[in-house]
Amino acid sequence: LWRLGYCARLLKTNHFRTAASNTSFPAVWMLLAQHSGRIPGLFVVVKKNTFFTMPETVEDKTNPELYLPHPRVRGMTLLNREAFKRTVVVPALKVKKEIVSSVLKSLKQSVLQRPGLKRVVEDPEDEDSRFVILDPHKIPEFSLGESEQQVLKQLNVHPEVSEYHLELTYENFKSEEILRAVLPEGQEVTSGFSRVGHIAHLNLRDHQLPYRHLIGQVIMDKNPGITCVVNKTNIIDSTYRNFEMEVLAGENNLVTKVKENNIAYELDFSKVYWNPRLSTEHGRIVELLKPGDVLFDVFAGIGPFAIPAARRKCRVFANDLNPESYAWLLHNCKLNKVDSKVKAFNMDGRDFLRGPVREELSKELPLLKEGQKTAFHIVMNLPALAVEFLDVFRHLLVGEPCSPAGLPTVHCYGFSKHSNPSRDIQERAEASLGTSLAGRCSTFLVRNVAPNKEMLCLSFQIPADVLYKRPCPDEAKPASKRLCTSQDSSEEKLPS
Repeated sequence: LWRLGYCARLLKTNHFRTAASNTSFPAVWMLLAQHSGRIPGLFVVVKKNTFFTMPETVEDKTNPELYLPHPRVRGMTLLNREAFKRTVVVPALKVKKEIVSSVLKSLKQSVLQRPGLKRVVEDPEDEDSRFVILDPHKIPEFSLGESEQQVLKQLNVHPEVSEYHLELTYENFKSEEILRAVLPEGQEVTSGFSRVGHIAHLNLRDHQLPYRHLIGQVIMDKNPGITCVVNKTNIIDSTYRNFEMEVLAGENNLVTKVKENNIAYELDFSKVYWNPRLSTEHGRIVELLKPGDVLFDVFAGIGPFAIPAARRKCRVFANDLNPESYAWLLHNCKLNKVDSKVKAFNMDGRDFLRGPVREELSKELPLLKEGQKTAFHIVMNLPALAVEFLDVFRHLLVGEPCSPAGLPTVHCYGFSKHSNPSRDIQERAEASLGTSLAGRCSTFLVRNVAPNKEMLCLSFQIPADVLYKRPCPDEAKPASKRLCTSQDSSEEKLPS
């Protein structure tokens, strides 16, 4: 209906340029059919008040779809770049070559600005002249306005606008224009992706899968430096937080280099987790740290929190269960020359908290002096499960609580589909900790993961009554000591 309405307006416009007697029924039908897509390959051009046909040429001077590829590419699944060729009629101004620069400067609002297309072309019939291509959307009637004509008069340029047949090829179209022309009308077009070094990572919808290899090739063609395009084939539900993927285009090389916040990382994208959308969040947390602070990174991945923290002269304990992530963590620590400042572990998160974290906190917290500025931070970036790990902090330490200022700060990430995601993640954390965090925590919205799904960071100092288990009464008695030791051991053996 929109197309027919538009064609009616076009016919009304052309009626004032064309004698009524010349507007025959077949010509009108051809124009309607061309714009409704029913006669592909046949285009109509208005010139000197007459209709004539010209293969693969578009005359429509006000059509917002002027620069779309040829309609015949609709439904293409294997990329054929030649099929995108078409010719469009655009307005042009004939000027002497020595004043081309002056004309471009004076008519900069009306000159064609589309990237990849020349604004000045040679006149095959006059070597002393050039054609300045004008924007057909700015000059819809192929005639200049009063202001433009006055400017040209001062430059001694005749204001008559000519028709120029401009050839468009695959190289002239943007990736979104190509995909919109290929995929079925009305369906979502994917032109966005995450870039990880030389890899473009797509998350295609089901209706886009038949076109996935074409989409991959177009993304690679239109983005210099991309040599591999992959599509995620399932959600991240594995133990190691990686996902299966299919190479859609380019080389099958998933070992790549990335740079985030001026720090270089290397990784195998098929075996470890890396999300470039978390760059800002990594930087936000690291900015909270001061030299001398201690960071415990429970789910460290390849080191986007741990390595910049070490470069800020913090002491870092970094852990990841995935052996591949652990190996790349060690590699990246050496790459960034912080391997002496990072103690790396390849353990389950619960074991890491009950082992190295407990040991270090038990040793360090009693030594804190009043007014000492050392802070302890625990990052738990496993948004699908991290909240469930918070119960490990219940009575993790034994003894008298340290000063409130020395209590470790936890940064726990989680997903929420709740209408109030901040309240949701706080309530879930409180259930795991067994205490209220009201007035003792803050939430930060990290990003929107999907419609009605948010990723948040909940930050709080572990309450002393949660973290500490009071010593058994009458510690002097060996039996009591044995009882305490037995209880502590039984807690350590809890299933992870």
